[in-house]
Amino acid sequence: HPMAGKPATQDMLINVGRLISDYYSFVPSVEIAQQRVSFGTSGHRGCASLITFNDIHIAAISQALVEYRVANSITGPIFIGMDTHALSEAAMTTCIEVLVANNVDIVIQENNGFTPTPVISHCILGYNKDRTSGFADGIVITPSHNPPSDGGFKYNPPHGGPADSTATNQIQKRANEIIANRGQQVRRITIAKAMQSSQVKQIDFATAYIKELDQVINMSAIADAKLKLGTDPLGGSGIYYWDRIADQYN
Repeated sequence: HPMAGKPATQDMLINVGRLISDYYSFVPSVEIAQQRVSFGTSGHRGCASLITFNDIHIAAISQALVEYRVANSITGPIFIGMDTHALSEAAMTTCIEVLVANNVDIVIQENNGFTPTPVISHCILGYNKDRTSGFADGIVITPSHNPPSDGGFKYNPPHGGPADSTATNQIQKRANEIIANRGQQVRRITIAKAMQSSQVKQIDFATAYIKELDQVINMSAIADAKLKLGTDPLGGSGIYYWDRIADQYN
């Protein structure tokens, strides 16, 4: 690409303030196909300004997910991570407000930090190991490689990987029903009240993940090779992990 390795030009930058305003202001209509909740690879993606990723979308998906968990006897906590896209924090807020109102225990990264997708899978698997009930699952708020103006919301069931179409079809169908009813079936409290509740636990996801990396990667071989490595996360959600990995494994 002719812009590869160069700073973005002014006309390429997004208006974050307007995007967040559109997230809360615009209300989708299920009569318009493009504005419905639509799960692709385990999740829903879209842009607030195009009325495809807005507050009611995320509230409806979160409420539908609560009902899915009840139907499938998933009673453990939900681990939630978000990436650096502009809409991720707004979507995280909506999600927490709905889940806590529905008496779901959630675990998030402390200090509102960013979390790579594999870390949430690691949290789920670690929690569920040796359990026979009370399984945990997870949410990853990311549109992956989509443009900066997009948001994404993905569900990971207790096996830790992306949800299959059976699960996502159920959640998608129910979420669109909720939107069609103007969100009246959504249970919700304010984010201030939610964050003060005992249902929200904040931990550092990175510590356990980085500590166990050497179980799947020969980190000592990399260290012994004396390579000089430079990493550029490009604003990715692993941005605070690289220095800690270097410190941990020399």
